[in-house]
Amino acid sequence: MPMDFANPILDTDSYKFSHHLQYPPGTSAVSHYIEARGGSDLVDVVFFGLQMFLKGLLARPVTRDHVEEAEAFVTAHGLPFNRAGWMHIVERHGGRLPLEIEALPEGVCVRRGVPLVQVTNTDPACFWLSGHVETAMLRAVWYPSTVAGQLRKIRRELRGMLEKTCDAPQDHLSRMLLDYGARGTGAHEQAALGGAAHLIYFSATDNVPGVLAARRFYRAPMAGRSMPASEHATMTAWGGEHEVAAYGNMIDRFARYGAFAVVSDSYDINLAVSEIWGKALKERVKSCGATIFIRPDSGDPIETPVHVVKQLDYHFGSTMNAKGYRVLNPCVRVIQGDGLSVADMGQVLRRLEAFGFSAENIVFAMGGGILQKVNRDLYAFAMKANGRRDDEGRWHDVWKRPATMNVKASKAGRQAVVEGMMGLEAVRADQLRGRENYMRPVWRDGELLVDWTLDEIRARAALSA
Repeated sequence: MPMDFANPILDTDSYKFSHHLQYPPGTSAVSHYIEARGGSDLVDVVFFGLQMFLKGLLARPVTRDHVEEAEAFVTAHGLPFNRAGWMHIVERHGGRLPLEIEALPEGVCVRRGVPLVQVTNTDPACFWLSGHVETAMLRAVWYPSTVAGQLRKIRRELRGMLEKTCDAPQDHLSRMLLDYGARGTGAHEQAALGGAAHLIYFSATDNVPGVLAARRFYRAPMAGRSMPASEHATMTAWGGEHEVAAYGNMIDRFARYGAFAVVSDSYDINLAVSEIWGKALKERVKSCGATIFIRPDSGDPIETPVHVVKQLDYHFGSTMNAKGYRVLNPCVRVIQGDGLSVADMGQVLRRLEAFGFSAENIVFAMGGGILQKVNRDLYAFAMKANGRRDDEGRWHDVWKRPATMNVKASKAGRQAVVEGMMGLEAVRADQLRGRENYMRPVWRDGELLVDWTLDEIRARAALSA
């Protein structure tokens, strides 16, 4: 019989199955928290993604079949299995995990060292449970939060150049970076999680799983927009001798959409821009009523798009904006989406500026650079125990402080987050002294207590963008 790959009991690390036998006698609850470790003063950790985990994975109840399946697997795997504990959850709680989860509002941007999430069990018989879910919960937080943090940096870089060279920078900023990353991820779920994070800061995307995740988990009916676009297969299918016809067909088919993109380097990008777009199809381009995004998909990722902008200016003309920078005829723009890094985008925009062009003449697209070239160590995310409650109701501090690596020290005691001199900061929950705790319950015993919308998260993220 095939195993249920989505069995929630098995969504953990192997060694977790022995942990119910390792806590001190009389333990009734264990508290864990998630943070990006370190002491950086930079406000650059963007919290996002927990709600996708709560509504998706954590909402699935554990069944008797899950227990039977997990027991057979775990014992064959060489580990003890807590059958009594899991059957208690099935029989007493209807399979819903007896956990309380506190969290900051999603979209908030904080310094490292500020707790983002805190989880503890609500049933004393399940004192081991908050530790068991660490693997799945940490993965659910670190990845979309890291992607969101990196995208915030990209947005700030792009905004700086738009504000310098563009008359209406806010009209262009959300469309300056497209998500091309769905095919560059390791799995469909990764594309969805990272793609949803992209939509906090940008509205242009080709990542369908990301848009669907925003709809399912954050009540965003349509969080991102795309446009018709060609690929090399659809252009080269016409043959090199019919390249003009291939591009002309794009105009005929898609001008009514208002904007579309045409990859134009199948044979010779310079020839395509100067002879086909700039001469053979020039009048059709100018009269079609749409904006055509010319896409050079090869060559030097910095020099080539700048050269294409200059070629388009020569053939279609430009106007001077109020800041003294040239803006191409509205019928043409450039999209660069191949081999770009954040530094490359900055270089492209600075070179355009040096030649007198506004940043609004180009948009960028990234794939693996957004969604794949990140890891947990980038912000040093970790989930650690910080408190143990005994069977008389007293909390005891739990922490670690390795003598050989202070950076891995963890916080002692149940945590809260308050407003401080430098923004949000961590304090012990027993030392709040009447101050507002920004970390609030969002989940309890299978029930979602807070349901953030993407619009609310975008508004919150914009405060620090």
